Amino acid sequence: MTLKDTGSQTPSPAAVQVRTEGDVEEEALAYLRAKLSAVLDRPGLAPVGGEVRIARAAAHHAEQPWSAAAEIRVGSELLVVHAREASAHELADRLQDRLRTRLDRVVHREDTARRSATPPPWRGGPADGRQDP
Repeated sequence: MTLKDTGSQTPSPAAVQVRTEGDVEEEALAYLRAKLSAVLDRPGLAPVGGEVRIARAAAHHAEQPWSAAAEIRVGSELLVVHAREASAHELADRLQDRLRTRLDRVVHREDTARRSATPPPWRGGPADGRQDP
C-alpha cells in the first residue's frame, strides 16, 4: 500500500497535512478535516503545523479497520495522538476528543506559566493602583 497525500483544503490550520492509506472516501476526509478545524481554530493559539495519517485496513475481518496517527506541533509543544475505530466517523470523533484534551493541557500549562511568571505584590511584584512614595 502506498501513502496518498491529500493536502489540506481548509483555510486553517493550513499547515496540517492529511495523508491517507487504503480506501478512504472523500466524505470521510471532509468530516475529518472539519473535526480538525474545530479543534485547531482557536483564537490566540500558537502557530500550528503537522501531519495526520489515516489508514483503512484492507482485511474485511478486522474489528477496527480505521486507524489514525496525528503529530501536530502547537508552538513549541508536540501533540501525538493515536486512535483506532470501527468507522471513519467514529475515528474522526475520537481523534477530535483526544486532540482537544491534549490541546487544552498545553493551553492550560501556558496560561499557568504566564501567570506565575509575575510574582504577586507581596513578593515584590507590581502593585495595582499603588504608587511608590
